[in-house]
Amino acid sequence: MRTVTEWLGEYGDSHQNPTNKLLHWICVPPIVLSVMGLLWSTPVPAMFSAVSPWLNWATFAVAAALIYYLALSPALALGLLPVFAALLAITRLLTGLPWPLWLTSIVIFVIAWIGQFIGHAVEGKRPSFFKDIQFLLIGPLWLLASAYRRLGARY
Repeated sequence: MRTVTEWLGEYGDSHQNPTNKLLHWICVPPIVLSVMGLLWSTPVPAMFSAVSPWLNWATFAVAAALIYYLALSPALALGLLPVFAALLAITRLLTGLPWPLWLTSIVIFVIAWIGQFIGHAVEGKRPSFFKDIQFLLIGPLWLLASAYRRLGARY
């Protein structure tokens, strides 16, 4: 298994341009939110939804992602915990809109990915996930690691 430093270094190779970096800060959180919304919209067995609306595919996916991040970097996993909790809370709020959550999620997803591809066009490099699909999980980690570096925190 690659180390967090290896993942972040390789991801960072195609994210050097300031415009691309900015677009990632703007677009990655909504992409994560939209994926959570799509997963939240996916029906779960009645035994789960009867217990709590929070027991759904989105929260299961977040738990799995946090376990993966924990294996890479406990400090970054801990930092992503409140971020993911906030995104899940926003997802829950979006269920109250007068149209389906999946529709909101698809619109957010498409718009945010357009931003990502514009950033990579400016950068002149393909998105990392074309090389390895796991890079889709590294994007949020890369943003948080950047924030940690700015704050002088270790990861």
